[in-house]
Parts: sequence; C-alpha cells; structure tokens
Amino acid sequence: MASTEKYSIGDTAGPYDIADLATSHLDLANSHLDLGSVLMPVVEGGQVTVEMSASHEPEAVYLVTPVGRIGLHAFAAPRSGGQWREVVRELAESLRSDGAQTSIEDGHWGREVIARVPGGSHRFIGVDGARWMVRCVASGPEESEVQLAQLARAVLAETVVRRGNEPYPPRELLPIVLPPVLAEQVAAAQQQMVDQAAQEAGVEPETGAFASRPLSDAPSRDSRPTGEVIPGGAVAQSASATIYTEDDGTSSDETSADAAGSNRAEIDEPDAVRADEDAPAPSSGSAMSRFRRRRR
Repeated sequence: MASTEKYSIGDTAGPYDIADLATSHLDLANSHLDLGSVLMPVVEGGQVTVEMSASHEPEAVYLVTPVGRIGLHAFAAPRSGGQWREVVRELAESLRSDGAQTSIEDGHWGREVIARVPGGSHRFIGVDGARWMVRCVASGPEESEVQLAQLARAVLAETVVRRGNEPYPPRELLPIVLPPVLAEQVAAAQQQMVDQAAQEAGVEPETGAFASRPLSDAPSRDSRPTGEVIPGGAVAQSASATIYTEDDGTSSDETSADAAGSNRAEIDEPDAVRADEDAPAPSSGSAMSRFRRRRR
C-alpha cells in the first residue's frame, strides 16, 4: 500500500510511487517522460531514443547523454518486497555465463550489478517499492563509468512509478505507454519505413500492402502538457526522438535483461551516443539540471 505521506520531487525520497507525490503527473510534463508505468526524468542536453520490437511495439525508451545511455523499466512485485535481492543473484549469474566480467557493489539503495565488457560497461540498479520494482540500466564507455553511475543514480532518485491496480504477476514488466508527442514521432518513423519498403518492393504505399497500426492510435493516458513548454525539456526531447527497430540495422543489442536477468550483455560502441546538430538544446528546467551543475 502506498504511503500516506506526500513527497515532492527532489526531496531525496525517490524513486517515488505516484500516489505518494504531492503534485500531479501533469505538473511533471516538462521534466519527466510519462511512459505509463514509469515517469522518467529527462537529462539536460539529452536525447530520447525509442527501441521498437519486430511487432512494432515500444520495447524500451532511453535517455542518451554525453556519458552514456540510461534506461528504466518498472516491474510488478509482491507486497512483501525483496524482489531486487533475488534478481541481483540471478542477473549476476546470467551475465557471467554470457562472458561478462561481473561484480556487485553497494550503492544508495543496496546492491548494484556491474557487467564489464570490451569497450564499456552496464550498471544495473534496482529499487523495491509498493508492489513494484524499478530497474535502471546505465550503459556507456569505460572512461565515463563513474560519471554515468552518478547520473543514473540521480535519474533514479527522481523517477516516478505508476503501478496501477492491474493484477500483474511478480516480475512481469509493466507496460510502456508512449506519450502523444513521442507516439507521433514513432508513428511517423513507422510510416516512413512502410513507404520505403513499398518503394523497394515496387508497391504503391496506398495499396495497404505494408500498412501497420500506428502507435498513436493505441489507447494511452492523456499526458499532453498544459502551459508553457520548456525548450529542451521532456516535450521537446520527445518531439526530436530517434526511433530504432530490430530490422533497420541501427538497433543496439544492449542488454535489456528481463526481471530474472536472462538476456545477454553487450555494449554499444561509444560513438553510438548521438551528439549531432539535431540534438535538443540543454534545458534549464529539466529535473536533472541540478546534477549537471554539480558535476566537476
């Protein structure tokens, strides 16, 4: 059961259950990406990327920063808690069996799993909440490992989880629902792929041979922001997102280990961090601006 005490983002009590916040999710529209089950704070100067499955469903949403990439997932968990302790052991064993050099470190919320592979590392940080568990995965090059770990913890500390009342079994991944601005970007990218495939096959796109259901038609919570849109904030970053699919040749195979940590661990090349001229301008109002100012 959620606590009766109300919190505010930034009071060091995160990650938060949305029921415990003193503010509504609409007030977080410019500082957080509302992904349905999890509200992810944007990183100042970051870039949003979306990975799509072969069935054209959102598989993961990442924040790409100059020091690496950060992803968040929320899972159903038992009321008794303690799920992350079980996951840590299984995850570490799975990563070792896949050839990664694995270690466990003590962090702010408990154990963190670090998997080092040629060229970089993945850091898994988990926190148990009220019938949920949230897991942060930070992946980047070796030289940025310390900075990325600090940034990942700062992101997790301001993350909000929306568990809902659905009876999901423990360890089941809570669904990702893209906000309207991001869903529109995904739908446009999908349509572009449909048109390209039709052109290569010599088929007219309007025939419907390659038609797909755009994600913007899928049911989702209305997370459209009200009021002023902050330049470089969550809305602006969503509108300039990069969309990856499993079959377009650009999708990374970064580990997205499930709740039991069963998938392989690989690493993006350092130059996969996008820093081109299309990247959004740094946001003065993002939830992570305080961390960026504190960096030495």
